[in-house]
Amino acid sequence: MASLASPSLSLPTAPRRARLAAAPLRRRRMPVVRAEVREIFMPILSATMKEGKIVSWTAAEGDRVAKGDPVVVVESDKADMEVETFQGGIVAAILVPEGGTVPVGAPIALLAESEEEVALARARAQALSQGQGPEQPLPDAAAAPPAPVPVAAPTKAIATPYAKKLAKEHRVDMAGVAGTGPHGRVTAADVEAAAGIKPKPMVAPPSPPAPVATANPVATGAMLPPVPGATVVPFTTMQMAVSRNMVDSMSVPTFRVGYSMITDKLDALYEKVKSKGVTKTVLLVKAAAMALAQHPVVNASCRDGKSFSYNSNVNVAVAVAVEGGLLTPVLEDADKLDIYFLARKWRVLLKKARTKQLQPAEYSSGTFSLSNLGMFGVDRFDAILPPGQGAIMAVGESRPTVVADKDGFFSIKNEMLVNVTADHRIIYGADLAAFLQTFAKIVEDPESLTL
Repeated sequence: MASLASPSLSLPTAPRRARLAAAPLRRRRMPVVRAEVREIFMPILSATMKEGKIVSWTAAEGDRVAKGDPVVVVESDKADMEVETFQGGIVAAILVPEGGTVPVGAPIALLAESEEEVALARARAQALSQGQGPEQPLPDAAAAPPAPVPVAAPTKAIATPYAKKLAKEHRVDMAGVAGTGPHGRVTAADVEAAAGIKPKPMVAPPSPPAPVATANPVATGAMLPPVPGATVVPFTTMQMAVSRNMVDSMSVPTFRVGYSMITDKLDALYEKVKSKGVTKTVLLVKAAAMALAQHPVVNASCRDGKSFSYNSNVNVAVAVAVEGGLLTPVLEDADKLDIYFLARKWRVLLKKARTKQLQPAEYSSGTFSLSNLGMFGVDRFDAILPPGQGAIMAVGESRPTVVADKDGFFSIKNEMLVNVTADHRIIYGADLAAFLQTFAKIVEDPESLTL
């Protein structure tokens, strides 16, 4: 067996020990690590998030936090989430108070490594509060550039990407450039000043053409004046996200197919299992998932306009109305789970949705959507296709209806109408009709739902 001893760790001999004792003791020079003031940024919590709102700060100014500690609760376009800090230190200054909204990537607080850096951080925060923000173009060529705000130089210059590009082009040493941007960042104007480049004069933009009267200002995107006496309420973060998604959805070529089915047996099954927590929505999700497994093209999606992808998992997103908006919790692998497990999972997701505690994977992984307004007495409606999905099913109420059988005899049975909106780029009429036939067979003979 090889020895674990290393030659570099062998003990010195006696003569060598004597020489070491006689030699003057030299103190090893330890590297000095300078403390820094770091920024806590507004994180991106979902693929569609553009800005975030501060719900509450769990850490106050002066608190010392460790890496991984939650410091703030942020309202994204889908949920309220605790945000952890990636670095330890002292919360020196809070830049965005509770209720404030800032874009993703903007600084929301300053973190100091030591007590000595707290004063520096608060000075930077005060400079920001007095109006020092991102670099702005000069309003006039004759206007003199503002005097740079003195900022303690960090160990490594922090610069914008464009400033780094200019410094490389003009061979400017970034270490010698004083940053005048927020928190001491080196901006493009700083690099140009160091290179002796005068700022270009601002050219006034041409006057916009006179507006042309249109018959439908909404269709052209024009803003309509408020109705006299009306109260204007700005969108919440969630409502803004819903608005963007719905506008994006309208650019997708869709078509709609309606289908009616008898639900007597499904209603009887529901009466048997509702005491175990199984809702009508869960039964419909299970039926839709089983039909999707047999018609994978309806479970497919087109995201780039050039191709479509078959999704290996059947993840059914269910529309849920919450205060101030709409969420779509996702029941993943719904075709593979029994109705009782689906019901338990749905109760957890529903509670999270109503308290805005859903995680991104719990609302963004849907491959097909279902919206059920039957419990509100709605008999039929059309749903708007969510971005990135191939189809959405709108379910109406199951109502007693006079129907005729194949022999011409009339009877009263419970009938339910569903309308499916689909992306016509990947799903055609025959595909959707075949899917609805399979779905109707499962609903009208629901024994397979309990297997």
